[in-house]
Amino acid sequence: MGKDSAIQAGLPPYFNIDPDAALAELEAPASTEGFAQIAAACARGRADLASRGMNEAGRKSLRLFSTWEITRYLIPVAQAHFRRVLKANPDLPQGSSETEGGAKWFTLDEVLRLRGFFAAQGSKAKNYRPYRPEGLPAKIVAVANFKGGVGKTSTAAHLAMSAALDGYKVLVVDLDSQGSMTSIFGGTVADEWQTAYPLLARHYGEYLRAENQRRLDRGDAPQPLDEALSAALEMSADEVIQPTHWPNIDLIGAQLNLYWAEFQVPVWRMAARGWKLWDALTERLEADGVLDRYDLVFIDTPPALGYLTINGLAAADILLVPLGASFLEFDSTGRFFDMLHSTFASIEESENMAARALGRAGLAFEWDAVRAVITRYDGAQQGELSALMQAYLGRTLSPHRQDFTALIGQAGEQVSGIYEADYRDFNRETYARGRETFDETYAAFKRLLLGIWRRDELAAAAPGALAV
Repeated sequence: MGKDSAIQAGLPPYFNIDPDAALAELEAPASTEGFAQIAAACARGRADLASRGMNEAGRKSLRLFSTWEITRYLIPVAQAHFRRVLKANPDLPQGSSETEGGAKWFTLDEVLRLRGFFAAQGSKAKNYRPYRPEGLPAKIVAVANFKGGVGKTSTAAHLAMSAALDGYKVLVVDLDSQGSMTSIFGGTVADEWQTAYPLLARHYGEYLRAENQRRLDRGDAPQPLDEALSAALEMSADEVIQPTHWPNIDLIGAQLNLYWAEFQVPVWRMAARGWKLWDALTERLEADGVLDRYDLVFIDTPPALGYLTINGLAAADILLVPLGASFLEFDSTGRFFDMLHSTFASIEESENMAARALGRAGLAFEWDAVRAVITRYDGAQQGELSALMQAYLGRTLSPHRQDFTALIGQAGEQVSGIYEADYRDFNRETYARGRETFDETYAAFKRLLLGIWRRDELAAAAPGALAV
């Protein structure tokens, strides 16, 4: 009985498969070299897809923003008033038109300049610039979960873009060697020396150099500093930070060789048990002044609890954990939090045993806030389960659900974010509905961020508070 006959008989399609026909369809056995061929084919395809969003110079370019979009989303003024202000101030960016008398379009750089003008000259009752306490460092936001497909990278990317549109200066740190976040922001990373790896290596090298001085003072032989560590000691964060096609988003990118850190870090730790590997990323960003130059740092972590993820989580002030409203993702996320507890409790216990013996203060990790966020939400199918998840997780689960929208698929196909889509490819209201869920996701995050910053600001101003 052939395939059609089996279907007509109502049998499942896996019945009556002819072994000889199956053999005729089979290729030769795979080899290790075959992996290289598949990888090369993927690389060619990736380059082809990525190049479609690039300009003639081979770099991604950010689209323009119309007067309608600016006054609806970015600067809280009426369109008519916006036009009057431009006409009265010819020194301000005037935008460009594709046709005589057509709509005006502006670069994001120009939008930011216009926002600065309205902040200085406009109504004092409106907030043209986002709230940001003076004198406090950037907030670091880690987006993490070891369950794949939960929207971890897209959530981090869209929050970074939202914050940039809001006027914040943003740094994105890609710690995932798959480099998806790097692709979204058009980053070019040749090897691990253009990733976060040299920052970790420098932190270890500085510890080893100080430890060697202590060894010499005791009359002991120092441990050797190899060529790689010596090179890392000469590097700073500025050398691995690259601009993106967003004027106020910079990037520390990733590529496959970054995964080498997962093997190298434990080797360093074994050679120097006193090295606090979990502090490496934080302390290097602080030492190089990065946290003073940016408002927000978003860290995209690998989908596993390895040494890179530990560095990202330990550096974070805010931890966001995306997950879908399904039993398997709820279950997996619970195990993720269980592993976080085991890992960081183990570090604290180990460090505090030594601290107690030496009469020093103990180690206690702390995060300003931890939130789980439901992504790819389908209210018609997942309402009951998401309500149950909310009941169990309480405040830990953000009440905002990030709806699934067709714009997500289109943005993914074009290696870009929702905010990089030109609404003329749809229509205004379709675009407005599509981006609404991401605007609401950012609004929920910003409410959390501003509450934390305000708490820090009041604490810093309290009598007896230490100067920041």
